[in-house]
Amino acid sequence: MEGFLNQLIERFGKESRLDLHNNLSLTWILYNNQNPQPCSGIGAGWLEDKLIYPASVVKLFYACAIETWLERDLILESKELNRAMYEMIVNSSNDATSFIVDLLTATTSGPCLNGEKWEIWKKQRNWINDWIHSLNGPEFKSVNCCQKTWTDGPFGRDFDFYGVANSNRNALSTDSTARLLESLMTGALLKVSATTKLKKILFRSLDLMKRKSDPANQVDGFLGEGLPEGTKLWSKAGYMSEVRHDAAWFNTPQGKTMLLVVFSQGEILSKDSFLLPALASQLSQWEFK
Repeated sequence: MEGFLNQLIERFGKESRLDLHNNLSLTWILYNNQNPQPCSGIGAGWLEDKLIYPASVVKLFYACAIETWLERDLILESKELNRAMYEMIVNSSNDATSFIVDLLTATTSGPCLNGEKWEIWKKQRNWINDWIHSLNGPEFKSVNCCQKTWTDGPFGRDFDFYGVANSNRNALSTDSTARLLESLMTGALLKVSATTKLKKILFRSLDLMKRKSDPANQVDGFLGEGLPEGTKLWSKAGYMSEVRHDAAWFNTPQGKTMLLVVFSQGEILSKDSFLLPALASQLSQWEFK
């Protein structure tokens, strides 16, 4: 698997993608059945430990955090919360994500703060990180998930919280994302009811007519576009001017279960709508020899 992946990256790097080797991170795992257990797969990676700005992929972590808070009775379930969760994952709404982060941390955006109020606000904003760092697995120890996602950018206290040169920006690796997605999809992270709820909103239709009716479908230009017809897909994409990412769990018609997380960064790769589908197409067809 490692040799095949390396050859694939070498091939795509020669197709007018300068420095692809340094701007692509990937975690690829194959499981032996459609109901795998945690850590039961085999796989390969490329720069899989590298911390990268995750864009909207971070919303997967925030969704799992919400279900954890609900299980611990730290917040109350409501129609408005469910609506925000749906909009955050299905339509990747930044406004919904802002609401979710406020709810998780008991903070709000607003004017700059000073003194004790500022210290308390920063400590609460890191509650999500405290939870992630407590999870089993070394992949989680260095990640940073404490910022909202933005359309135009942060202002006030949120701007200050980013730090000098954006040093406190959200940061994930493909391995940490893969570990969380695997824990969710195998039922190791949350209760059955919460797992079922999140899987429902992470599910992506590969139906061409449905995709045409929704230009922001998180399939076209991402991993789902390259998967064979009849594949069942659960995923969360991330896209902005600097990155194009996707985290996908899928079952192929041939009975394969795979987990594939790809982060690509840089303005050129962010505009490359071919690379992620091509990687998914090749890797989903891989067979033991």
